[in-house]
Amino acid sequence: MKKIRVNYLIILLFCLSACGKIEYTKMESPAYLRVFNNFTYNLTVENKNEQFPIFTMLIEPKFDGSGTVTGAEVIGDFLDKRDYYAPPYPSHIGNSTSVFNPEYPGKENVLVGPILNGFDLSSWAQVPSGKRRVMFVYRPKSEVPFLQLPKQLRSKVLVDTVLNLEKGEVFTLHLLQKDFNTRENGMILRQEQFHKIPLSDSLVYVNIYNMSSKGFWNANAGFKDKFERMGMLNFGIKDVMNVYYSLVNYDQGQGQWFDRAVNGHNKAFMGTIHRDTESSKVHPYFSFPVFADAGSNNISTKIWQRFFFLPPGNSLENYLHYELYNDNEGSFAIVNCFENGLVRPFADWGGAAMLPNLLVNVHSGTHNPQTFGTVNTLEIVNGKVFLTTIQRKYAPPVY
Repeated sequence: MKKIRVNYLIILLFCLSACGKIEYTKMESPAYLRVFNNFTYNLTVENKNEQFPIFTMLIEPKFDGSGTVTGAEVIGDFLDKRDYYAPPYPSHIGNSTSVFNPEYPGKENVLVGPILNGFDLSSWAQVPSGKRRVMFVYRPKSEVPFLQLPKQLRSKVLVDTVLNLEKGEVFTLHLLQKDFNTRENGMILRQEQFHKIPLSDSLVYVNIYNMSSKGFWNANAGFKDKFERMGMLNFGIKDVMNVYYSLVNYDQGQGQWFDRAVNGHNKAFMGTIHRDTESSKVHPYFSFPVFADAGSNNISTKIWQRFFFLPPGNSLENYLHYELYNDNEGSFAIVNCFENGLVRPFADWGGAAMLPNLLVNVHSGTHNPQTFGTVNTLEIVNGKVFLTTIQRKYAPPVY
């Protein structure tokens, strides 16, 4: 009988624990924050004395008597260089192959934003609102958590400032290099507006920033890192550039892809961008239609986008000759947004930078796939281009 009583006791304790009250974490009146580390350089013989560009973010840091950080209200550790593509969902959460994080919150298991005015903010973290002291501190590239590092490795500060993170507002923070020659560093805090302005479901939106360092584009090419997927953009672009775009459809025939631009959307002028590492102003959004294919019952499309960059006063046609590419460092660049950004479209000789399509094709409801318009930001930083895509909420698949 004794054995039976013990088993009943275990069952009773299990039931009580299973029925116990679950405590949910909640943050009162949060702001929503996303952080990108835009430093692009690698350490070489020329810059071996610089700090490796990996950081720890501290909101409302705490210190001991000697001034060493001992904690913070919010800690975002292992903030590594950003990925070329920040998709419209938190793709990094659950990725345990490495502690290093290409953005914040990224892999961090923290409270995230809600669906706000139809936009999915699950890639933004909830943070305490109001005026908050925010620090970014260099850390070594090791898997040791920041607070377990020796004191001398917790003292090199990139930024120490007070930010006004207004309640309910959406912020994107960029760490960046402001001057390529002096190595001056800093940050930009951008208060996003996409969730406040009237945007159509049938349009795609994109705005563009040049956040390159002062002096990058005209620096000696030997000081610039080269990445195959960036093509001509490796050289950087001049401080003032006009932007043109084409919407490109393609037909499959004879085993190859043949490009054809959409009427009225071929090498069309979008606007002018200026290099800027100071202003937090949100750039205007440019839009174009989704153009769903009639053959898909107007549900989906394979259209992709091509962007051209060249200085004001120049003819785009004059630059679209292969023999001119290598003579125009900083004066011309192309960005293709095609499929997943890892393959090149047909007849692309390799001079264009590669990013994923701005259109999102997913299984939604009974449609598989369905094409959705998105809100996008292209950011050019020292010979690289990065894409952030924001998606409205769509119906889950019905099988």
